[in-house]
Amino acid sequence: MNKFMSVLEDILLPIADKLNNNRYLTALRNGFMVALPLIIFGSIFVVIANLPFLDRLIGEEAYATYQNALGPASAATLSIMGLFVIIGIGFKMVEQRGGESIYGGVVALASFLVLTPQILEETTGVIPTSALGAEGMFLGIFTAFISAELYQLFVRKNLTIKMPAGVPDAVSRSFSALIPITLTLSVFLLIRVAFSFTAFETVQNFIYTLIQQPLTALGSGLPATIIAVLLIQVFWFFGLHGQIIINSVFDPIWYSLNEQNLSAFQSGEELPNIVTKQFMDTFIVGIGGSGMTLAVIAAIFVVTKSRQLRELGKLGGPAGIFNVNEPVIFGLPIIMNPLVIIPWLLAPVIVAIVTYFAMDLGFAPRPAGLIVPWTTPALLSGYLATGNNIMGAVMQLINMAIVFVIWLPFLKVLDNQYYREEQSVQATA
Repeated sequence: MNKFMSVLEDILLPIADKLNNNRYLTALRNGFMVALPLIIFGSIFVVIANLPFLDRLIGEEAYATYQNALGPASAATLSIMGLFVIIGIGFKMVEQRGGESIYGGVVALASFLVLTPQILEETTGVIPTSALGAEGMFLGIFTAFISAELYQLFVRKNLTIKMPAGVPDAVSRSFSALIPITLTLSVFLLIRVAFSFTAFETVQNFIYTLIQQPLTALGSGLPATIIAVLLIQVFWFFGLHGQIIINSVFDPIWYSLNEQNLSAFQSGEELPNIVTKQFMDTFIVGIGGSGMTLAVIAAIFVVTKSRQLRELGKLGGPAGIFNVNEPVIFGLPIIMNPLVIIPWLLAPVIVAIVTYFAMDLGFAPRPAGLIVPWTTPALLSGYLATGNNIMGAVMQLINMAIVFVIWLPFLKVLDNQYYREEQSVQATA
């Protein structure tokens, strides 16, 4: 066991360290965090707009009016979430280098819009919301990275307008950003023109066809999901925040899949994807935190007798209800504890497999694309994430039972060890 742990540590810790400190992944993660409050706002109103049985209570016509009144809440947030992510990434990229971060967000957004194709209607150019949401997500991410780097490059080359002393600071900063922004946007305009002469016609078609579609197809499958879940657990075992590390890589894929399900849900169509952002957050992480430790806390109260574990259960229980499980991770402990490595790695993987096939076979509903706040307690989160479907909560309950059973023998071993140590201390006191 020690040799196995040593090999894992030698291989994975350097990789995790590089991922965790990569400034592009950091900006990507923080960009999604900027958009998260807006995404949650839109999701809440989608839930409210689709309350069960409301159409029967107030009638079809009134229900349609009610949904139309609440529609702008999701249209102005979820449908164009790509824009908020782009602004966040550009902002964070420039902020990391100590530059004028607001211009990083502005130039990233403008660069994306320069590349985004418009549909001409008479004399007006219209950008479809699909291009501003999941469909344009990958283009937006790449554009934000490149535009922020170009902007900072032009600033470092001192291609700026220097205003004389006495000019208001806001005006001076605005003129300083003029040339770098102009040059950056000119580069993207040239890129757009160049792609208009290719078979793809637009950069968006190129990215979607060659990059986004294959990655999305890969990320929506069970094998990639198992690998992601397993890596989250392994990184946590070595004291690294596995959720942050893996989300930095997979979030663009999962959010894209989420958006597809949301569009289908709002249209009353069959949901296309099983694996989405909410598949991970609600049916795995959303049951007590990484490793689904709410079931572990339940097992502590049922089968343990050592004072240390029972006190840990009392401490970790209230936090675990809201999916905060640091007390369990550091108090059990889980980090670098060979006694719990098997259930810690195995339970979430088994749950991911069972949940995937339950949804594939129709036993449980697929996530409806609604972003439920990560602190939402289990059962309620499953109900909300599946579009107010009670079977979402039932699936979470089954998942908790699976984790409970897998952990039981290992928890008993740990409990016996702690209990013997406590008895020994009492005997010598």
